[in-house]
Amino acid sequence: MTDEGVAQLFLQQPGNRKIIGTVGELQYEVIRFRLEHEYGAKCNFTSLPFVKACWITTDDKKELEAFIRRKPGAIAYDKENNPVFFAESEWMLRLARENFPSITFHETSDFKLNI
Repeated sequence: MTDEGVAQLFLQQPGNRKIIGTVGELQYEVIRFRLEHEYGAKCNFTSLPFVKACWITTDDKKELEAFIRRKPGAIAYDKENNPVFFAESEWMLRLARENFPSITFHETSDFKLNI
């Protein structure tokens, strides 16, 4: 769920729910260790049913708004407030692409370099 193995922090609304996306479980253990031992902060991680995070862009603002309204539990925002879709499976991602053809689903945040 991340760019080149780097953990990503996402914010889901409502409620300011923080989601950490990683490539594997070991990254969670490293984050937990550092939070507890470097900052004295206790934390608890709960697995979510998502397999992929895709940044979403389009020139069709209405279609983006419709997509976000339809998938509120699968949408969060990165640190630059770009919307990110969390897919529960490859099939769900394929379905989203078919149902919302004007939306581009970027599998890394590298698309921001081209803007």
